[in-house]
Amino acid sequence: MRIYDIIKKKRDNRELTKEEIYYFVEKYSKDEIPDYQASALLMAIYINKMTEKETIYLTEAMMKSGDMIDLSNINGIKVDKHSTGGVGDKTTIALAPLVAACGVPVAKMSGRGLGHTGGTLDKLESIEGFSINMSGDEFIDSVNKHKIAVCGQSAEVAVADKKLYSLRDVTATVDNISLIASSVMCKKLASGADAIVLDVKTGEGAFMKTIDDSFELAKSMVEIGNGMGRDTIGVVTDMSEPLGFAVGNSLEVIEAIETLKGNGPEDFAKLCETLGAYMLLLAKVVYSFDKGVVKIREVIKSGAAIDKLKEFIENQGGNKDVVDDYSLFKKSDYIYELRSDQNGYIEKIEAEEVGVSAMILGAGRETKNDALDLTVGIILNKKVGDRVSDGEVLAYIHYNNDQKLEVAKKRLKNSYSISSNKVDKNKLIYGIVSKDGVIKVD
Repeated sequence: MRIYDIIKKKRDNRELTKEEIYYFVEKYSKDEIPDYQASALLMAIYINKMTEKETIYLTEAMMKSGDMIDLSNINGIKVDKHSTGGVGDKTTIALAPLVAACGVPVAKMSGRGLGHTGGTLDKLESIEGFSINMSGDEFIDSVNKHKIAVCGQSAEVAVADKKLYSLRDVTATVDNISLIASSVMCKKLASGADAIVLDVKTGEGAFMKTIDDSFELAKSMVEIGNGMGRDTIGVVTDMSEPLGFAVGNSLEVIEAIETLKGNGPEDFAKLCETLGAYMLLLAKVVYSFDKGVVKIREVIKSGAAIDKLKEFIENQGGNKDVVDDYSLFKKSDYIYELRSDQNGYIEKIEAEEVGVSAMILGAGRETKNDALDLTVGIILNKKVGDRVSDGEVLAYIHYNNDQKLEVAKKRLKNSYSISSNKVDKNKLIYGIVSKDGVIKVD
């Protein structure tokens, strides 16, 4: 078998076999195929796309290129949740205790953030003493005992994906549905979950900017998951404006805590209910989505969810008192009030620009070596559809550096569009993708 023939075959828009795809992934991972030939094949894939079979084979080959995590010693059906990323996306911090409080084991291996704000691990580390370092045995024991654990990814998972993504990044071949889907799913499948709920973001602040592309990506990932024997559901959700009000690490943790107390922002609370209900459904704890929603609401109302959060924090070395005393979080030195200079209705808040503003303040990383400031960020005071008056506060900027504030506040102000006409609030859920097909929400 020769890589030249594989390139030529895909260039001519013919379907590659499982053996050909495995050959490419294995040989490229071992540096036996040079970058220039791998780039040629990636560009042929980018132009001619991949079939469902090819996408599954590519995912499987990349999944098997690294360590496979075994969670079989954890009791019950393990359901993982993955978000394609967005601004103010603190979902795991609220969702994991919610689902665990319903009796479903949550074994979550998360990463650091690169871009707008920190990742789940960064946010959790804003809690004094919280540790994401656990041995494999400690991780499994914690989930069996407490139904919940979140740790950093220590295993070398999907090694080929890391190498291929770096090449895609410099060869203009990132934006291909099959390549994106296989990149996401090879890591999820290697992480040992029995079932997967995908939160596929759509809109200006998401990786996929259009609703059609987001549904196409969700469909591809669901096909991969189900094609490889894992129950998988995709939920297409809005990211045209930030999720909730808080953008920034410790600020987002506080908002997640408030949500578990029943006081969260409407959009974020609904998202947690929706994703949580589908996780319970895949875990076979409930047998309908509506029953799942009821169960999620019950553990919030009873206090079981907030108790589970305290148990989770304490088990991983953190100070659980932060749940009831937010003064225990480190705070920024200053807060700037960004005010409106006109009357009207909020027509648009460009999520990506809000995220970049937070990153400028220090809430996110522009490069992987950047240090985070866990105290800074933005609290929105107005969302799309809200009425605003001249002089009224649009957002509160938590900052520690005057120069960074000057740059961030200009960018944040420009992210707002205000209309004289009344504006409807954004839709949150656009549809569900499962093995039974696509259901779009009107």
